[in-house]
Amino acid sequence: MEDRKASSKTSAAIMEAAGKIFAEEGYSKATVRDICREAGANIAAINYHFGDKKGLYLAVLKHYQEIAFQTYPPNLGIKENQKPEEKLQAFIRTFLSRIMDDGRPAWFGRLLAREFTQPTWAFDILVEETIRPSFQLLTEIIAEIMGKSSRERIVRLCSMSIVGQCLYFRHSHPVISRLFPGEVFGARQIDELTEHITLFSLRGLLKEKNKKNLQVKTCKKR
Repeated sequence: MEDRKASSKTSAAIMEAAGKIFAEEGYSKATVRDICREAGANIAAINYHFGDKKGLYLAVLKHYQEIAFQTYPPNLGIKENQKPEEKLQAFIRTFLSRIMDDGRPAWFGRLLAREFTQPTWAFDILVEETIRPSFQLLTEIIAEIMGKSSRERIVRLCSMSIVGQCLYFRHSHPVISRLFPGEVFGARQIDELTEHITLFSLRGLLKEKNKKNLQVKTCKKR
């Protein structure tokens, strides 16, 4: 019994250390030695519990994905019958929260953001299990805002633009701090960024929708 408890404690310590280090350093730069040092475990414990570095990384992704989605569910409590604009705001808020919060629940968001710019062998797994369902949810919201007759290509581009805005504020801290010393975009600014990205995006979607309607009217006149 004591051995099982000790083994479980060691495994949990490794997961905690690996989540932190993979999030901070990325998969390539993180080393098993650093993770074991942080966890207070020996290197053999990695092989025993996870097989190797790849097995540990995959376990970390799945573990912290579960924590992230429990802490920041995609709909944030928004009901199906609420306005699509409210659904969009909720989606943006939870996405920003996952990638910009510096706490433990946000480690998956930071890992995911790294995979966007520095894909690893695990990227295809993330695309199918996490990114595709999340993006599908976003495109459904955008299609609802723009109308049923919206072209799939336009809906997809608009969805990509919204994701791009969110990721910009996560990855561009070095540029922003040099352009505007003292300017900060982080966990404390999530409310501000949510409102900005939502309003900015809705105006763009409205313009795109009006352009589509204008094209339809022009065709009818002809």
